[in-house]
Amino acid sequence: MIPIKLRIVGGGEDLLGDMNRKSANMDSLVVCFGEFLIDFVPTVGGVSLAEAPAFKKAPGGAPANVAVCVSRLGGSSAFIGKVGDDEFGHMLANILKENYVDNTGMRFDQSARTALAFVTLRADGEREFLFFRHPSADMRLHESELDINLINKAKIFHFGSISLIEEPCRSAQLAAMTIAKKSGSILSYDPNLRLPLWPSAEAAREGIMSIWEQADLIKVSEDEITFLTEGGDPYDDNVVMNKLFHPNLKLLIVTEGSAGCRYYTKAFKGRVPGIKVKAVDTTGAGDAFVGGLLSSLASDLNLFQDEKGLREALAFANACGALTVTGRGAIPALPTKQAVVDALTKYNAS
Repeated sequence: MIPIKLRIVGGGEDLLGDMNRKSANMDSLVVCFGEFLIDFVPTVGGVSLAEAPAFKKAPGGAPANVAVCVSRLGGSSAFIGKVGDDEFGHMLANILKENYVDNTGMRFDQSARTALAFVTLRADGEREFLFFRHPSADMRLHESELDINLINKAKIFHFGSISLIEEPCRSAQLAAMTIAKKSGSILSYDPNLRLPLWPSAEAAREGIMSIWEQADLIKVSEDEITFLTEGGDPYDDNVVMNKLFHPNLKLLIVTEGSAGCRYYTKAFKGRVPGIKVKAVDTTGAGDAFVGGLLSSLASDLNLFQDEKGLREALAFANACGALTVTGRGAIPALPTKQAVVDALTKYNAS
């Protein structure tokens, strides 16, 4: 086995000591933009939504998960998005605060509710979603409500594609991306395909690709490659480079679940194996991977040109994703930096 070396950047695994660290790490701020909602998950596994006897609520939303992950790993993060001026919305804001994520960019809508999603893992392994967004507060974020000062502080500005589905949130995201780019931020994009939310598959493909060439860093899954390239082989480097890599891209990541990930830059490409664990709940694994990678990049942007350092950062990100699937729920299962270091040390010793 080839050992995976780890570069440890930043500090502080103890959340109680994070406040002092936050003020010192503002020059490495990761700002995440997008949806924050309540997931309702069945109390038993392997059943359809209709068969579930009861549901348990949990915070959800990929951008918010990434923000919490960065903070829990010892980094500095903030979240920008909109929730309802209701008990669920204020609960979500408090969850960010409890995890030392700057929530001053959150807005509360008095006429639309916080988004809800019922999600379950069926016996055949497929996830099943039922969304309540007709419309929900996250879709109603206006450009005028953006915290421009917070965006300007971002070393990395991270976003997905769900906010592109409806106005006015689409215009708000595009404006936020423009502000971040002008301020010198790295733009990080995880499409996080959720087909049921789009009017059609074609609308999803067109919407996701509409901002593709603005991103400096893109993370996609194998399934997303097949979808975006209309049937292309996700394991074919030519498909990835010819159809998804663009001239301004610094890094393209393809995640392969428990198998690890592949990376592509203009100068080099390769693969970093994952860590095998017993999965309990795969929710949030991709967000933990992104959070792990962004926490490393925020501390050292030279990783884009340093293949050895990048491989270490990707091994760290793989471990973040692996540890997250060993617990239930995305945010509760996100690991600390020490837990990741211990897991990699154990993996290298095996």
